[in-house]
Amino acid sequence: MTKQHAWLLIFLAFLFQAKGQTSNYKIGVARTDITIFKKGAGMLGYSMSFNVSEGIATRLYARSFVLEDAMKHKVAIVECELAFVPSELKQAIVVELQKNNATKDITEENFILMAQHTHSGPAGFCHYAAYNMSVPGFIPEIFDHLTQQISNSIIEANANMRPCRIKLNKGFFPDDWEVAFNRSLAAYNRNPDVVKQTFENRHKAVNREMTLLHFVGEQDFPIGSINWFGVHATSLSNDNKLINADNKGYASLFLEDYYSSINANYVGAFAQGTAGDVTPKFVYNPNRNWQRGYWEGKFSDDVESAKYNGDLQYKKAKEIIENKEQKEVRKGLIHCALRYYDFSKIKIDTMYSHTTDIKTTGPSCIGMTMLGGALMDGPAASPFVVTVGKFWIKMIRKMEMARTLLIEDERSDRIKLKYRVQGVKPIALETGEKRLLGTADVKNHVLPAFADPTIAAFKHFDREGALREHSWSPQILPIQLVQIGDVVLVALPFEITTTAGRRLKKGLENLYAQSGENVQELILCPYSNSYSGYMTTFEEYQEQLYEGGHTVFGEYSLAALQTVFKDLFLTRHIPFLLDEQKVVPPVFSKEELGKRSF
Repeated sequence: MTKQHAWLLIFLAFLFQAKGQTSNYKIGVARTDITIFKKGAGMLGYSMSFNVSEGIATRLYARSFVLEDAMKHKVAIVECELAFVPSELKQAIVVELQKNNATKDITEENFILMAQHTHSGPAGFCHYAAYNMSVPGFIPEIFDHLTQQISNSIIEANANMRPCRIKLNKGFFPDDWEVAFNRSLAAYNRNPDVVKQTFENRHKAVNREMTLLHFVGEQDFPIGSINWFGVHATSLSNDNKLINADNKGYASLFLEDYYSSINANYVGAFAQGTAGDVTPKFVYNPNRNWQRGYWEGKFSDDVESAKYNGDLQYKKAKEIIENKEQKEVRKGLIHCALRYYDFSKIKIDTMYSHTTDIKTTGPSCIGMTMLGGALMDGPAASPFVVTVGKFWIKMIRKMEMARTLLIEDERSDRIKLKYRVQGVKPIALETGEKRLLGTADVKNHVLPAFADPTIAAFKHFDREGALREHSWSPQILPIQLVQIGDVVLVALPFEITTTAGRRLKKGLENLYAQSGENVQELILCPYSNSYSGYMTTFEEYQEQLYEGGHTVFGEYSLAALQTVFKDLFLTRHIPFLLDEQKVVPPVFSKEELGKRSF
């Protein structure tokens, strides 16, 4: 054998070994108790002053999955039983992970932090003012507890890695399974790309598909699973006072209990899908009071309704797992990409806005219809406040537009941009510009504090000087793509509606197809890494129901989201830490948070 032949054989052996190495994944899983509340403090989700924590009905968990490919590339995927997860919480968790030698390779970029959106979990762990007004205030011990416990969960998962295969499958809920219903049918039916549905058929105006990844060891030993299905975790109503993981929490417990005889450490996460306009409630009960809302689930007892809905999700997940025709995720590498974008000033790609002129977003604004609540999942501000607010807003708009005709300056330019971007929205809160019902002088607003507890909280914190340092809701938000073999997880910080989610997914599928990449499945992961309201289609936005009122960056918000995902797709091979042009979110001072504490 010549020397050249010997080197060739060594080279081929190396290639074969490398190929063999990429044929297997490893996974570690953990389920960690993150339950905490402060007695008398508000829960997060309904934004009602009377929706406060008084005790515990079920424990809350973080379910962690740390995946590793043959080249030691990792991704940590964590699903938390919380309403949503602020980016400041994720960043604090990363700081903790960096203190541990075993998890130093887990950064913001290769870590997805998801929430399953229970409305019966703790509040007070968000840094931005708008999300603390019903608590009211920031609660440092809750933020610190969640940081530590979620970090511990990832560290534990990382410590028990074992070889695995990843199976992918889907299942559809039959029409007669009472699991999910469109709560904003008038907005849904505005979309030209849907089959119009009647109120009786509103269960067909949702995505009834569950997508599931199952992680198995040798001889198909069950290790854990994550599934995605869109339905609000609002089976429990806003008069509930006990911590509860709601329908998805029960579903997880049912699945984990089912597998406990085989694997006591099985971890089953039920993550959210395109739930923006989807409710578990479908029974009208006129005997309930208006403030709580007249709609409920299968039973008058909300806990029984949550268990019923969770049981349906559990049964579907179990059915998918036990389906003999499982697909397998291609054996390959893990690649993660993340960028922050300032959503208050996105220049929108015309291929997504479908206009010849360039559209933009603007600073975040919340509409009066959002403050009025989602009627099927629970009203919010009283009819009196909503009526007076809408009248006041019309007057403000007329006065502000009159100003732009008389004075040309920077303020007038911002006013024009605001109304151009927000369109038909009756703007109540300018969370980006820090204005309430037309004024930055919140403490002296003519609307009295007794009119609504949220108004009272805003006035109080403004008097304390706690509303001046940062915008009241995040403008700079993370967007993330995580590729595991031939599956891509698409992480976004919004509550996205059924049709908006379908359009976003289709656009990304086209980008991957055009690039020649063989991707088997794209999975949308809403409520991930941060939070800034809803994401509707342009058409749904025009209806200005609850979801449109909470689509904060304007009527072309979905086109903006598609634009930034296209940008991330094109730059996904540039590591976040090496991107010199990267945008990062602001840092909050202890002084500001101290002034806004509960």
